[in-house]
Amino acid sequence: MRSDDLTQILKDTFGYTTFRPFQSQIIDSVLDGKDTLGIMPTGGGKSLCYQIPALYLDGITLVISPLISLMQDQVMNLKETGVKAVFLNSSLSPEQTKRAKGQIRDGKVKLVYVSPEGILASHLGEFFASVKVSLIAIDEAHCVSQWGHEFRKDYTRLGELKLRFPGVPMIALTATADAKTRADIAHQLRLEAPNIFVSSFDRPNIKYLVADRTDELRQLDQFIRDFHPEDTGIVYCLSRDKVERVAQALRKAGHPAVPYHAGLGSDVRTKNQKRFNEDDRIIVVATVAFGMGIDRPDVRFVAHLDLPKSIEGYYQETGRAGRDGKASTAWMVYGLQDVVKLSQMIETSEADESYKIIARQKLDRMLALCETAECRRSFLLDYFGEGSTSKCDYCDTCLDPPVLWDATKDAQMILSTIFRTQQTYGPAHVIDVLRGSKSARITEKGHDQLSVYGIGKEKPKEHWDGVLRQLLNANYVAIKSWEYRNLCLTPKAGEILRGEAVLRLRKQEFGASKKRRKEFSGGESLTHAPLFSSLKELRTRLARDRGVPPYVVFSDKSLLSMCELVPTSASEFLNVHGVGQSKLETYGEQFLSAIRAHAP
Repeated sequence: MRSDDLTQILKDTFGYTTFRPFQSQIIDSVLDGKDTLGIMPTGGGKSLCYQIPALYLDGITLVISPLISLMQDQVMNLKETGVKAVFLNSSLSPEQTKRAKGQIRDGKVKLVYVSPEGILASHLGEFFASVKVSLIAIDEAHCVSQWGHEFRKDYTRLGELKLRFPGVPMIALTATADAKTRADIAHQLRLEAPNIFVSSFDRPNIKYLVADRTDELRQLDQFIRDFHPEDTGIVYCLSRDKVERVAQALRKAGHPAVPYHAGLGSDVRTKNQKRFNEDDRIIVVATVAFGMGIDRPDVRFVAHLDLPKSIEGYYQETGRAGRDGKASTAWMVYGLQDVVKLSQMIETSEADESYKIIARQKLDRMLALCETAECRRSFLLDYFGEGSTSKCDYCDTCLDPPVLWDATKDAQMILSTIFRTQQTYGPAHVIDVLRGSKSARITEKGHDQLSVYGIGKEKPKEHWDGVLRQLLNANYVAIKSWEYRNLCLTPKAGEILRGEAVLRLRKQEFGASKKRRKEFSGGESLTHAPLFSSLKELRTRLARDRGVPPYVVFSDKSLLSMCELVPTSASEFLNVHGVGQSKLETYGEQFLSAIRAHAP
């Protein structure tokens, strides 16, 4: 039976005994020759949905992948499991390209990874027309959609592959796509009556924490020390300059941190990527492009120092933590300037109005996630169409519920100040007037003579930033000029100014609040600690000898499985999570020797 053959491939090649949710259904759909769209969370096992069909089918499977580093990682991982795979991209020399094409032509390869630009080039198109292509897989398929949070022009042309390879089924996979994006992906790729599978978007091992920005570097340092002092993590920033500053600040505070962005030299990026792959503890400070498709399973936290543009982007980036299922954290700080900056980026972009409308809506939902007083996990699941009414008891709003307060009077103060300054100034000027600043720019305009001057001096700037941010998010205030970031009142503001409505806002937390903080219990048990440490040392040594990241040899989950099962023979070693025939042959005896050495 086919199902028995597929389960055998899963065990013998990849070392897993059972399929994860939706994997077997997606694989069956592909093998039935159906176009297929799979939405599965990061770490949910998307790659196996085309890798197993590739091993079952005759011919080759083409995998369209967005990044050279991702292709290299995938091919390296497959080779460790005994699967023949190659990539064709600009990192290869002419001689290496010729050799890879020869392997493909001779039937020695099952999977070929190529970029969207590469597969659409005429020379590669002609080459693949001369070999048997059994399946086309589109990875990171959200890039296809004009509504997706990643927009890459060549991805939108991939529908042409249906004309170039008639009758060849296509599978598209991504971790993030709401209903509109899913429909657009299917349309853009010209999928024919596709089977669509949507797995749960819930990542129950991730704790979501969102805080008001006060002193972001101090807050980040405190978060790492409190929650993840010995862990690997990723810190996302919007600009290259900020990436450099934050990495330097973390190093100064004693954390092992490196920057990563497109403006760095290729040698520096390669060196820092290598450290991320190989070091037991490393923090990478990066722009959002870093991490797409990363395989490192033990990233324990993802931090955002700038507000993401959409919930899709936020979900994709936070999903790079805890791929192994162990407790991890998604931490973020944000403030008023995030709202203004991202809104300005949308309005001043060269995109057409239809794209701007969608971008505004996505930013509004991202802000709503930050401002909500309800369970953040439920909010995320609702956004992706997976309704949830229960509290998760594992995000900040569940663990430490925010306090709502009557902000009507404070809102009236801000709205009145915007009105009295003729609705022609930005947030900083409005708050300075409100707080009674004696700066020259206030006195020169005569704004120190206004009736609203200094009426809010009893409260700190951070308080007014937060109130104004929430007024913007609730559409009581708008930005009139994107060039000057001038604030203006909306018709809705009249309700507050006339006292016709009561405004209740979420009380802000200033400083590093640790009330009711639940500690994580991840990691190996004390019983297994000596053996686990020994196996980690062996893994590191073998990885260094083979020139691969330690997690490619075995994940922490596999090492813990060894500690729990304590195998002493080859047949028992095959019962370890992630151990297939190839890894047994390559590493079995060395790890069995280490395990026997710890036997009582």
